[in-house]
Amino acid sequence: MTSTIDVDAAAKTFLKHTQEQLVSYLEACVHCGSCAEACHFYVASGDPKHTPAYKLFPIAKAYRHQKFPLSWLGLAPRLAESDLKLWEELLFDTCTMCGRCTTACPMGIDIASIVGGARQAFVAAGLGPSDLLAAADSSRDHGSPLGLTAQKLRERVEWLADEHDVPIALDKAKADVLLTVSSIETMKYPESVVAMAKMLNHAGVDWTLSSKGYEATNFGYLSGKADVAKLMVERIVAAAESVGAKTVVVPECGHAFGVLRWAGANMLGRPLPFSVVHISEYMAQLKRDGRLKLKPMAESVTYHDPCQISRRGGATQDARYLLEGFAQDFREMTPTGDANWCCGGGGGVQAIGRAADLRYKVFKIKMDQVERTGAKTMVSSCSNCRLTMDESKAHWKWEGGLASLVEIVADHLIEESKPAA
Repeated sequence: MTSTIDVDAAAKTFLKHTQEQLVSYLEACVHCGSCAEACHFYVASGDPKHTPAYKLFPIAKAYRHQKFPLSWLGLAPRLAESDLKLWEELLFDTCTMCGRCTTACPMGIDIASIVGGARQAFVAAGLGPSDLLAAADSSRDHGSPLGLTAQKLRERVEWLADEHDVPIALDKAKADVLLTVSSIETMKYPESVVAMAKMLNHAGVDWTLSSKGYEATNFGYLSGKADVAKLMVERIVAAAESVGAKTVVVPECGHAFGVLRWAGANMLGRPLPFSVVHISEYMAQLKRDGRLKLKPMAESVTYHDPCQISRRGGATQDARYLLEGFAQDFREMTPTGDANWCCGGGGGVQAIGRAADLRYKVFKIKMDQVERTGAKTMVSSCSNCRLTMDESKAHWKWEGGLASLVEIVADHLIEESKPAA
């Protein structure tokens, strides 16, 4: 039987990325192993193959075969089909691209970037987890990974606005702010969409959703399908430009924020014609401007830092600024902030069914963190983290509470009384 795995295509794609800045990373690794204890998959499994530096091997092998002196004599081994089969699980199932290993690396190697490039090579070879690739294809064909078409968005918005008696702007001709959503929120946690609308209305923001470009999650990027990744960015940009938006607000989704904020312009091939902010950043700015007034919350809470928003996104302190004052019993985890542990489901891992067992083991790290604080509820600002933690919580029958940052903010707004007519 003829193999359908295109090893040469993978090697060429690996080489494309090593010809960029990643080649310096490949040569910089000193094999010290410092990244191991920083990786939640290694800590949960104890398996040496989950050491982050090990993920450099396939791309390094392709590079050395092509570029090392006298490689044409066969002195550097070729990338083989067996290499790709071995590393598929390591690059997709056991890496959330959280960047925690980079903070521990004495050479500052950005393994998350290498994994992102390597995934494109696997797609070029015809490999990759079928469920993750299917989510990317659904995004391309239907507008979202969960089949949230433009028509379903309209129906969902109409239902939520009516059910919760909250105006939800959709397809306004002009608006200062374009709000995007994730299909996880819209289909699984619709109260989050209502909370964003309630908060924006409360602050008097000129905003809208757009059926032309609404899905913030980018499974093209996560799966290694670069064409789909670019298409998802183009849709949001087109929607923002059509309404003249000065700001695009990304919802509670970590990688959606990272992809659009830090990689969007490169994918588009030109500067983004608007600023990109995460919903937690935007709420923090509204609070600084005196446009969000919150009543106290007595319940004890702690905060889970989504990796792409805090460690890799730079918005670590905004969530804490929001909680400051109204969350009267806030308790930090250890470690916290940029050093906080990943939920285990980022980087597309949540969408990979076969990764579930190890994902559950990883969540025990988070359970232990929360329990050490004694807090009743763990708050986060990423719906993918929330979904990952909800599923793991059910698996372990854990009794800890989980909450959305935007939802608790919306629940504690102080509505100013209107003067009598």
